[in-house]
Amino acid sequence: MSIPEAQLQVWSNQGAVITAQNTHNSIRTALEDYRWPDGVRYEAYLQGSYRNSTNIYGNSDVDLVVELTSAYWSNLTEEEKVKLGWERANYNWDQFRGDVIVALVNYYGNTLVDINGNKSIKVLPDNSGRLKADIVVSGSYRHYENLKIAAEGITFWTQVGSQQIINFPKLHYENGADKNSGHRTIGWYRKSTRMFKNARDKIVGEKPELKGRFPSYFIECLLYNVPDKCFRYSFQNIYISIVNWLDDQFDQNKTNEFVCQNDFYYLFGSNSVQWNISDARQLVNVLLELWSNW
Repeated sequence: MSIPEAQLQVWSNQGAVITAQNTHNSIRTALEDYRWPDGVRYEAYLQGSYRNSTNIYGNSDVDLVVELTSAYWSNLTEEEKVKLGWERANYNWDQFRGDVIVALVNYYGNTLVDINGNKSIKVLPDNSGRLKADIVVSGSYRHYENLKIAAEGITFWTQVGSQQIINFPKLHYENGADKNSGHRTIGWYRKSTRMFKNARDKIVGEKPELKGRFPSYFIECLLYNVPDKCFRYSFQNIYISIVNWLDDQFDQNKTNEFVCQNDFYYLFGSNSVQWNISDARQLVNVLLELWSNW
């Protein structure tokens, strides 16, 4: 028996957005109230499911980027930086992260600001209805090819091991918006992403041993690789068309060219911004089981 169309449609619905925007506005106010060093410029914006309109009911954490834009990092050599006229900045990422922490603590107090995360700073919720915020403090990143900018993203360093992370949240958003557009999937892409996230939650609820293996970001990236023609007609048609297509790709070992939605990284690999292919294969298997055993 297949999953009813009505159930899939419910799963496709978007979760609350007003509380996320209020949380975003609150963080921006906290940063704006701070006295920044002269010349420091930054941008604060949503990323993740709330930014991409793929949030589902039950999502609570709001992901934000606070990006230092008055300094840049890149893949250029020192010689290439000189050739382009770059000068070393006198305000670095560590200083920026420190100032962001002080700004947040000044506004919310020590008890609501958790700085112990490896990648993000957490601002805990209060009785105002504001959601928990995961804030990635980053700097602007430029990827060059032949001394010309090929992609722009963000970079930051982990607290454990000082590992540099480079990602492209704006490209992720732009590519998702294009795939969701009228000339490609006519709005089905984001609805389908939410449908599969909810299907994942149902599966994990029944099989808690799978918790953590199917992150929302990677589900979205996986679906990004599915041909637009699979997003058609009805939620039932979309569900089974997508899982059958993915099942076939894994069976035939055709997933090596799958990319993240930012279209910069391959989806599968050992990099910290890539997914484990065995977990993706498992996700497709349990999605097929859910359909067949409903």
